[in-house]
This record gives sequence, C-alpha cells and structure tokens, in this order.
Amino acid sequence: MNTVSIIGRMTKAPQLKYLSEGRLQTSFVLAVNKGYKNDDADFVLCTIWGKLAETTVKYCGKGSLVGISGRLNTRSYEKGDGTRVFVTEVVVEDIRFLVTKKRDEEEQLNTPANGHEQPKNDETDFEFPSTPSNQLPV
Repeated sequence: MNTVSIIGRMTKAPQLKYLSEGRLQTSFVLAVNKGYKNDDADFVLCTIWGKLAETTVKYCGKGSLVGISGRLNTRSYEKGDGTRVFVTEVVVEDIRFLVTKKRDEEEQLNTPANGHEQPKNDETDFEFPSTPSNQLPV
C-alpha cells in the first residue's frame, strides 16, 4: 500500500506548467511541522496533474495551509555534469484548501497607489460551487 496524507503550508506560490499533449502540472513544497518542536519542519515536494493542478494554482499562494493525500513516487534524472539525482515526491490525488492565502500577483494588483497595503486577514473566504443534491454521485 502506497498512501500518504499530510497537512502543511506552501513555501511559495505554485506555478502552472503546460506540458506536451495539453497536460497541466504544478509542483510545490509543503512545510510540515514535526509536532515536537514549534520551529522544526519537514519539507515535502508535491506534484499535481490536470484540472486539480489548475484549481490549486488558482486558489493557493505562499503560506496556504492545505491537506493532501496521494502516493509516494521516486524518480531520478542525470544532471549536465553526469551526476544522477534522485527525487522523492508525493503525487497528489486529492487536496483540501484549509486556509488559502492570496497569490502574489493579486496582492500587487490590490495595493493602493500610495504603496501602503491594507491590513490582511490570515484567511480568505473560499466557497465551493454548489451542486444540486440530485447530481451528487452515489
């Protein structure tokens, strides 16, 4: 069984990548508190594909608190100097937006002309689109 579930904060805003054959992908690093010290964390590389990647990039920025579940994946590649690099990542299959943060671009657009930002809340209102009950999967 290869299942991973973690909760952490994004260390920077995810960026959407358009790959061959119209595939979408984003990756980000989650800072996950170890629990026994307040300032001690593990940093976990996460990758998301498809529509879920697009939604994540749309709603999450640096500092967003998310819960993810997926599977561990190990891959390797060769650098230009001939050394082999091994990467272990979580391939995300489900993500929950617990506390979203505004993306950097939106913050720059919302800064008043005088250059002083308005005080920010830690949480951004987020609503999922409603689905009629007769269309819910059984």
